[in-house]
Amino acid sequence: MAKKGKKYVEAAKLVDRATVYPVAEAIELVKKTSTVKFDATVEVAFRLGVDPKKADQQIRGAVVLPHGTGKVQRVLVFAKGEKAKEAEAAGADFVGDTDYIAKIQQGWFDFDVIVATPDMMAEVGKLGRVLGPKGLMPNPKTGTVTFDVTKAVNEIKAGKVEYRVDKAGNIHVPIGKASFENAKLAENFNTVYETMLKAKPAAAKGTYMKNVTVTSTMGPGVKVDVATF
Repeated sequence: MAKKGKKYVEAAKLVDRATVYPVAEAIELVKKTSTVKFDATVEVAFRLGVDPKKADQQIRGAVVLPHGTGKVQRVLVFAKGEKAKEAEAAGADFVGDTDYIAKIQQGWFDFDVIVATPDMMAEVGKLGRVLGPKGLMPNPKTGTVTFDVTKAVNEIKAGKVEYRVDKAGNIHVPIGKASFENAKLAENFNTVYETMLKAKPAAAKGTYMKNVTVTSTMGPGVKVDVATF
């Protein structure tokens, strides 16, 4: 187990690991215990009562945060003709087709999100081996495979984040930066929390929302009392 630094140890003393805090108090603690010199990302982690091995209990999607993530997303759109022009007009950072596929095959990854029109997916699919492991492959479930490229680009630029359950039944979602006002972080948190509730698979049995924790980059986790909702 990695040894924790002095700043982390001191910050962790402010958090009672046996306590679940109301969301407002949890966010205040997360900001107070952020020890890094840069503007830390604040993230919420859900431990869910689902079995990701079963197809009917897979949870994946995207949600637009009302106050964004605090990060400017670089968007690459794979499209041709009028749809390419539409993507450029919407503010996409990079727009193209086979030219950008070739660049990625050569190791170029100066982007954060990919949007592709459905007619481009046969070509984009060739990049599955390099995009898949990085979580960059466009997917209809997250709204990144669509002919409505204007909506897709606008939502991403406005603060759209993707989520996907991992093998252990956990989902991690960024909800902003430590520099955000508490109320904005709380509103982003509430939006994500409500999205997770709506995403509950019908096949999931027992307790669905087992644990909710908020944390900052390299900071201690703070458990949230879901009963306060």
